[in-house]
Amino acid sequence: MQIDRRELCSLFPAVLLSASLGSPDSPTLSSSTFPFSDLKPRANQNGSGEVRSIVKGSMPTGEQVEVHETTLHPGASPHPPHHHKHSEFWLVREGTVEITINGKGHQLGAGSVAFAASNDEHGIKNIGNTPANYFVVAIGPM
Repeated sequence: MQIDRRELCSLFPAVLLSASLGSPDSPTLSSSTFPFSDLKPRANQNGSGEVRSIVKGSMPTGEQVEVHETTLHPGASPHPPHHHKHSEFWLVREGTVEITINGKGHQLGAGSVAFAASNDEHGIKNIGNTPANYFVVAIGPM
């Protein structure tokens, strides 16, 4: 099933607006907002940039969701390519990244979107000369 950019963009606000922070036991999320000024950055584990956690929990319809915003330094990757049970969307806000899905690289700039389905190997790298900034929306078993 193909999902076009318009359909994807219509899903992103629903994920964010149906979320709120709660208990650490995968809380059921409720409608909320997340002003960027309230999202405190922390350094990535490998020093590749910083990440701002936005929300993690279960949607009222049962799906698990996690959303975060990442800034990568030029030439940096947050981690090597990997795979997991949940699916992920990347929404590139600024910069130029290469997203690798199942060994195939895709160069993406601001406004671009990528999707990796459950268990597909994927990775991301900032291939530009300026910081790259993107949002990740992960849906499924965490």
